[in-house]
Amino acid sequence: MKSKPNLLLITPSAKRRPAGVAAWTRRFAARRLAAAAFAILAAIPFALAPPDNIAQNLPNLGGTEREELSPALERKLGEQIMRDIRRDRDYLDDAPTLEYLNSFGATLVAARPEVRGESGYDFFFFAVRDPTLNAFALPGGFIGMHSALILAAQTESELASVMSHEIGHVSQRHIARMLGNQRQDALIPLASMVLGALAARSSPDLAAATMMGGQGLAIQRQLNFSRDAEREADRVGLQILRDGGYETSGMVAFFSRMQSASRAYNDTVPAYLRSHPLTTERIADIQARIRDQRYRQRADSLDFHLVRARVRVLQDDSVQGRREAALAFDSQLVQKGRLQTIAAKYGLALLALRQGEHARAQGLLQEVRAAAQSAPAMANSAMLASLGVEIRLAAGQTGDAVREADAARAQFPLARGIARQYAEALMAASRHDEAIRYLRDQAQLYRQEPQLQDLLAKAYAAQGKQALQHLALAEAYALNGSVPAALDQLQIARRSPDASFYDQSVIDARERDFQARRRQELEDEGKKVR
Repeated sequence: MKSKPNLLLITPSAKRRPAGVAAWTRRFAARRLAAAAFAILAAIPFALAPPDNIAQNLPNLGGTEREELSPALERKLGEQIMRDIRRDRDYLDDAPTLEYLNSFGATLVAARPEVRGESGYDFFFFAVRDPTLNAFALPGGFIGMHSALILAAQTESELASVMSHEIGHVSQRHIARMLGNQRQDALIPLASMVLGALAARSSPDLAAATMMGGQGLAIQRQLNFSRDAEREADRVGLQILRDGGYETSGMVAFFSRMQSASRAYNDTVPAYLRSHPLTTERIADIQARIRDQRYRQRADSLDFHLVRARVRVLQDDSVQGRREAALAFDSQLVQKGRLQTIAAKYGLALLALRQGEHARAQGLLQEVRAAAQSAPAMANSAMLASLGVEIRLAAGQTGDAVREADAARAQFPLARGIARQYAEALMAASRHDEAIRYLRDQAQLYRQEPQLQDLLAKAYAAQGKQALQHLALAEAYALNGSVPAALDQLQIARRSPDASFYDQSVIDARERDFQARRRQELEDEGKKVR
């Protein structure tokens, strides 16, 4: 998942000296004919495409090309991609990080409700381990943030500027529009091949020039669309920042930092071969738009600093990575700012926990809580509560873990990570009946969480209930997109000696559902192949 600049490399062909005047004349005529054919080809797609006003008409652009990929198909495609991403080792499957990103992203989406538009996207924000300053939008409202980008953001407004930009890509349906444009641009190389075949009888050079010219024009049009889409996402993102009450100058500050980080390769690439506009051009455009806006200062939340500390620890679990994280936190403590101090000690506590130093982790967390108590808004952090439960569980203090998790879920009822921690604490305390009742209730309320089914399977396994264990595993596999594995688990559940008549009925019903889903998947895959 490493990001690389999208470049079109053009290598000039070797020069050949014509054998004589007649040969030179033929080649000159061939070039003239190729130029004429290229002009004809260039006229075809522009007549078919809508006017090139992407960068000016906001907020809802595009035309019939949207029909290429409906919102429902976009979501389905995005879910398929996310299944692969979630299985990747670089996916940060960390509940506090995911909850912060999605809570923060929800405030940005709420700032301009129309970004959902006719598509009605249910946005999902996540993080991946990656050392480059980048973020990306997938079809259907899935938005990924690189760990390095989260660490590079110095303020919450800077992080909001990147997330707003990606929300702009989704709300403007750039992927659907890109596919529509590609369908239209496919006529260019097709037409060039037809003309090339007709010209091949009289001049092989003309045929080659015509075909290569058509392919080059199609690629250039896609680059142009990509650059226009980036400009449009910048402008929609700027509107989201402004309406959400964030500092619009944060977008300028972060683009300047990205420009410094990418200077090594950006300076050598011509502007017309880029898939993104020049960073200097984007900065100038944004500065012009915010020049007359009144500066507003927005204080960063404690959770913003905590999530950066958490990502710094989680992005590299090697010995060297932990050493570098510890050095970064020690350097942060020297700054002596309240938020910086709290975040640094939180990061050191998480490091100590991952190194098995439970007493040190608990002591550092107590210092963090004491510092946060000075400001009531800071003390009200689900991340601090979650780390407290995590330390108790790791230290084997199951009674304290249950009490802390119970208090935390009452204080933060929407924190899904804490809800699962409460179930883990009940299981660690051998209170499996309570854990099962709680998890079954949670699974009814949150039907799309495979983690709940995984925990249910563990609780059933602890009680020796094999049929129910494999039924829960089947549900977890199905939610993760592995329908064949889910069907295998149902077969194991069917053969379990403790499978009751009721269990067999449930197995039959779920098997029919999974088989129908599998047939639909195979049918969709067949359509893609065709």
